[in-house]
Amino acid sequence: MYAIIRTGGKQYKVQAGDVVQVDKLEQALGAEFEINEVLMVGGESTAVGQPLVKGAKVTVVVTKQAKTRKEIVFKKKRRQGYRKFATHKQEFTELFVKAISFDGKTAKSDEAATVVDVKAVRAEKAQARVAARKERAANKGTAEVVKKAAKKVAKKKVAKKAVKKTGTKFHLGNNVKMGRDYTIYSVVEGLVKFERFSKERFKVSVYPKAV
Repeated sequence: MYAIIRTGGKQYKVQAGDVVQVDKLEQALGAEFEINEVLMVGGESTAVGQPLVKGAKVTVVVTKQAKTRKEIVFKKKRRQGYRKFATHKQEFTELFVKAISFDGKTAKSDEAATVVDVKAVRAEKAQARVAARKERAANKGTAEVVKKAAKKVAKKKVAKKAVKKTGTKFHLGNNVKMGRDYTIYSVVEGLVKFERFSKERFKVSVYPKAV
């Protein structure tokens, strides 16, 4: 069984168990009431109202009182410099169709109405955000200490890499010196010798010629 109801100047086709959004009604959250403005009832037999169906009623439960998503309203007139920008949220009431009654017959929903308190949900989310903010603030000091320690370790690693990169295989031996550009030069005339003192490193020495 289905019914076509009228509320807020609009018509809605509903069945038992349906959830429908209508223009805001001054009803308390969780309230149960009857809609008597039934224009048509269909099912095994059809009854059309003139304008209403006598004896027909739809029992509904208010499950939510909220607003729609923000809609942008923009108006513009060409070549006149006219621009208007606004936003709008439409208030609505969500109804759960509990039963449809007509001619001694009643179609009931097998499911129960789920009532949602939007304000309570928003308050819980706000409390959760505040608690998370406080937790982050409490852990901020610990996080900064960890970051500083990590930076120190990273600097040490970079320094070690720099030492390895700037290292040389040739070191100063006898009668030689090193310039600012790491050039090794001799201070006497003689014979140049490369003397190994480790696996990959050598000493550069210059020995004077025997007279």
